Amino acid sequence: MNIGSFLLDGEPRYGVFSGETVTSASPGFVENYATLRDVLDADALAALQQDTEHGRHVPISDISFLPPIPNPRKIVCVGMNYRKPYPVDGVAPPDPDNIILFGKEREAMLAHGEALEIPAGDAAKSFDYEGEIAVIIGRTARHVTVTDAMDHVLGYSAFNDGSVRDWQKHSVYAGKNFMRSGAWGPWIATADALPPPQDLELTVTLNGEVVQQAFGREMIFSIAEQIAYASHLFTLQPGDVIATGSPDGTGGSRSPKRFLKSGDTVTISIGAACTLANSVQSDL
Repeated sequence: MNIGSFLLDGEPRYGVFSGETVTSASPGFVENYATLRDVLDADALAALQQDTEHGRHVPISDISFLPPIPNPRKIVCVGMNYRKPYPVDGVAPPDPDNIILFGKEREAMLAHGEALEIPAGDAAKSFDYEGEIAVIIGRTARHVTVTDAMDHVLGYSAFNDGSVRDWQKHSVYAGKNFMRSGAWGPWIATADALPPPQDLELTVTLNGEVVQQAFGREMIFSIAEQIAYASHLFTLQPGDVIATGSPDGTGGSRSPKRFLKSGDTVTISIGAACTLANSVQSDL
């Protein structure tokens, strides 16, 4: 099942996507659960599917996408989670000893179909894409084990951890949180309809050319390990997002470097389950 949030006639909605259409939650259902996050908090996803089965199918060409969960409590990102052949004396860097985490602000993240904003000034010179598999939490997780971690997963989505490389030298937080620099979506594909996470394939294209490609099994730390680790720091709650790291092929890793510029289009796919597409513009 594919679930997400959107605007229809300017009004925020959520519902179930199927093919080229979406079925909104009914007005009565929305009275009980105002947002998709409220549905997850109440463990009412099965009720949502039943509610929308008899609803009106709207072509997705008639909607504007929102981030699948517009109001996640947390967006947690994992750094250095794929092995990358950086040409430093011909030796690749060692694997990190621990999972590396940083936070992403909601204001940095756009929806499918929206235009990424090139930062103003010198920051524009190192604006980069980072395609990632995002895992969305479906059940509260606190101090969970690696063995039990996947029981807390709702599903997966495509994620662009937009980065300003030069500002990462100031701090990771600065480089990762420019306004409108990243995106996720277009929807959440629930885990029950997908292969196991190690078999999920991430593919990123820049203007139609494949620039990143990897499987979940290539992660240094598995998704279960990431969830267990994060749950020992804080409580993971329904609708929270974990972006699981980006493989080799970003613009900053290329020779010569290839950072984003106005007119570019970035697409990020998780197999056939979902494809996130965003143009790049300046002076928005």
